[in-house]
Amino acid sequence: MGTRKKVHAFVRIKPTDDFAHEMIKFRDDNKSIDIHLKKDTRRGVVNNQQTDWSFKLDGVLHDASQDLVYETIAKHVVSQALDGYNGTIMCYGQTGAGKTYTMTGATENYKHRGILPRALQQVFRMIEERPTHAITVRVSYLEIYNETLFDLLSTLPYVGPTDTPMTIVENSQGVFIKGLSVHLTSQEEDAFSLLFEGETNRIIASHTMNKNSSRSHCIFTIYLEAHSRTLSDEKYITSKINLVDLAGSERLGKSGSEGRVLKEATYINKSLSFLEQAIIALGDQRRDHIPFRQCKLTHALKDSLGGNCNMVLVTNVYGEASQLEETLSSLRFASRMKLVTTEPAINEKYDAERMVKNLEKELALLKQELAIHDSLANRTLVTYDPMDEVQIAEINSQVRRYLEGTLDEIDIINLRQIQEVFNQFRVVLSQQEQEVESTLRRKYTLIDKNDFAAMSAVQKAGLMDADGHLVGEPDGQSFGLGIAPFSAKPGKKSKSKKAFKEPPRPSTPPSKPVAFEEFKNERGSEINRIFKENKSILNERRRRASETIQRINAIKREIDVTKEALNFQKSLREKQGEYENKGLMIIDEEEFLLILKLKDLKKQYRSEYQDLRDLRAEIQYCQHLVDQCRHRLLTEFDIWYNESFIIPEDTQVALKPCGSIRPGMVPVNRIVSLGEDDQDRFSQLQQTVLPEGPDSVSFYNAKVKTEQKHSYLKTAVSLQSAHRK
Repeated sequence: MGTRKKVHAFVRIKPTDDFAHEMIKFRDDNKSIDIHLKKDTRRGVVNNQQTDWSFKLDGVLHDASQDLVYETIAKHVVSQALDGYNGTIMCYGQTGAGKTYTMTGATENYKHRGILPRALQQVFRMIEERPTHAITVRVSYLEIYNETLFDLLSTLPYVGPTDTPMTIVENSQGVFIKGLSVHLTSQEEDAFSLLFEGETNRIIASHTMNKNSSRSHCIFTIYLEAHSRTLSDEKYITSKINLVDLAGSERLGKSGSEGRVLKEATYINKSLSFLEQAIIALGDQRRDHIPFRQCKLTHALKDSLGGNCNMVLVTNVYGEASQLEETLSSLRFASRMKLVTTEPAINEKYDAERMVKNLEKELALLKQELAIHDSLANRTLVTYDPMDEVQIAEINSQVRRYLEGTLDEIDIINLRQIQEVFNQFRVVLSQQEQEVESTLRRKYTLIDKNDFAAMSAVQKAGLMDADGHLVGEPDGQSFGLGIAPFSAKPGKKSKSKKAFKEPPRPSTPPSKPVAFEEFKNERGSEINRIFKENKSILNERRRRASETIQRINAIKREIDVTKEALNFQKSLREKQGEYENKGLMIIDEEEFLLILKLKDLKKQYRSEYQDLRDLRAEIQYCQHLVDQCRHRLLTEFDIWYNESFIIPEDTQVALKPCGSIRPGMVPVNRIVSLGEDDQDRFSQLQQTVLPEGPDSVSFYNAKVKTEQKHSYLKTAVSLQSAHRK
């Protein structure tokens, strides 16, 4: 376990021309801040009003640059994260006091970037300096708005929307958010892109205190995992850095909040109040229960508040006299936070692959020691080597005879023999499945329609008509893709059909369920027909399998009854005395008939079981075809829907049959941004003339790409709105 240490708390004063020099004083140690208020003379001569406060913190940042803030607050926490220590940096304070500027900074200016982008940059710089370790980086971005969890990176194309709400889950390894997407980032630019993507999705609002006030709590988490490239040790380390930007506390009278903004402020103040209660409880050594579950914010940060991590609080305050009451409240919170203790510890885990290699080495040494022990004990015939091919072949023969019913049981010799028996059961089962699949493939034909070479060969062979349908003679049991009617002849084109005329484009795109039904009746009718046929065949095979299982169970029950009757007759014969004639046992007719019946029942059981195995193989094959048809149907529908309703009409010309682009060949999100040669040249030029030097290339590249993406989305929305009008 690690050593217990206090939480570090810093205060940052927002620069202002109207700084209250008479009321706010800094001591020479740059760690203490004194607040002085003039006495209210209206209260009379006897006035016990407190006028002086002094706060001892870990640092006071006044008129400090973003570089100095990061060096003082975050650099050590991020550095220790790569050694396996969790870290949390939290910005707290009044609305408009500079929390988001401290945490994120000005994203349009590299020099004014905040703690979060600098932490990402430091992580990747330190990874480059550690070639002896393989380090992976993942990130997530969580927003808590009105006590509801949101994934700020859910708008990425490969994440996709989900109807399942996110929940906070606890286990032995800590607290995590179920449903929150975590993204692997291999380079600095990718991490910046994820940061900017999340920033554009944050919820902000404007009021008298702040033009762009954050209306939610945001937690950006960096997950690190480091494996040694040189050591054979199976242990590896993991860590995470929580960068928390809290929503600002505010007095409703000063902010002038109304309507929706008032409701947001109520939720914010409530969650910050619960956060303060949790901090007070953590600072009290006599408290056993900490109220983490009172709100989503404290619950999500349970293992970061007083847990096993390095924690730093940055309290952002105003330096103006009019805001002194809120400044005092924020400084009191910072003082309480300094009473909280944490116990940082390295997060070590074990690599299963390396552990297996070490165990294999140890096993080899133990075998050598065992061989020496057997030799000293004159046990020279004992062998611990694996079985040879002859022994394995014999076990395989026993397994086959056991399954056929000619062998009642397999004798147990040693542990290796038992393991090999189970292994041969698996081998026999796999061979039988392959035989069934081979039989099915000889009977049916499956062609991948995306394989153009195979499709061309089939058409040349006359096995496919002009519409791309397979031509075959239905035999009542076929479940292949595309069965042609009896009138179709190989090699001949089908009769001319009426040309499909696309309906006029509606002003408002229909909902996807409605459009899907239309698609299945028109352009996707053939795929839908094949899908229904294969599904019908699948259901029929399942019904037959269910009937076969019922027959097998009935036979098994009858076998058990017959065995019980046979055992009764045998015991009765033994009690009455057994008779022999020339060495042969004499049994009565009833016992003989029971033996014949049992033999016949076992034969029926094996036959039905073989039929069931064949049916299961067919069901598996049919299920594959159904899944393939379903995927093809949905894929074709997505292409049709995008080309019919999403792509602007002026772009449709290129997608016409006479155009240069074939439908479905280019994704929708690339159609409007095909010509980017000028932008590419600008990006290359940008790398050489950036004022902040080459270190800022990744930052600006990610910013430009994020802006391009959102510009395209705005353009697409405006085009759709214009079409509706």
